[in-house]
Amino acid sequence: MRSVTGKLALAVAGVVAAGVLIGFYVSKLTTQAGSPTYTVPVKTGGAHPVVDLTIQTVAAVGPALSPNPDWVSFLVRDASGKWRRETVWRLPAHATVHVTIYNFDGASGLRNPFLARPQGVDGNRIVVDGKPLAVLPPDEASHTFAVPQLGLIVPVAPVPDDARNQCGYAPCSLSMAHRTETFTFHTGKPGHYRWQCFVPCAAGWITGFGGPMQTIGYMDGFLDVV
Repeated sequence: MRSVTGKLALAVAGVVAAGVLIGFYVSKLTTQAGSPTYTVPVKTGGAHPVVDLTIQTVAAVGPALSPNPDWVSFLVRDASGKWRRETVWRLPAHATVHVTIYNFDGASGLRNPFLARPQGVDGNRIVVDGKPLAVLPPDEASHTFAVPQLGLIVPVAPVPDDARNQCGYAPCSLSMAHRTETFTFHTGKPGHYRWQCFVPCAAGWITGFGGPMQTIGYMDGFLDVV
């Protein structure tokens, strides 16, 4: 009987420990753990604030910004012009957000062509290098910036493979080969919204969705709308 009781106690302890670990893992996924929060400066206050969000996407984040220098990553530019590996962004509620993406990475291609059509942005169009686009060929997508809870999907145009002066490690200079993409969206009510890249662009990981694709501070993060 004592042996059975001991085994039962061990089993209960194991279940409790597993529950604690699962809870910790879920907490890490659903909070801003893994990245500091960057508060995007507000250009215009009042009932309808306006903000500019400038980000860059890079094929390799580099040793100066990460202990994982070969990981693909998003970076945000702060008010002083410095690029930061921070993917949790605090934005005001009911704001107009003008986004500029400088992409220095090549094409990886989408598994789901549905994500090739911009949605949830003004006019359902993006502007790539000055040209308005209503859809990007699915096999040309380099990354996506998607916030499912807001119905926001934006494919990111790639740097051609034969482009000269390509960037090796971030932060990348605008004198290097890149694509410039702009769009506008609106935040709506306060909330904690997950954003994610859905292009399998994590080279060296099974199906391309491991490593940086699952780690806040690289290819996903949160919009803290307050």
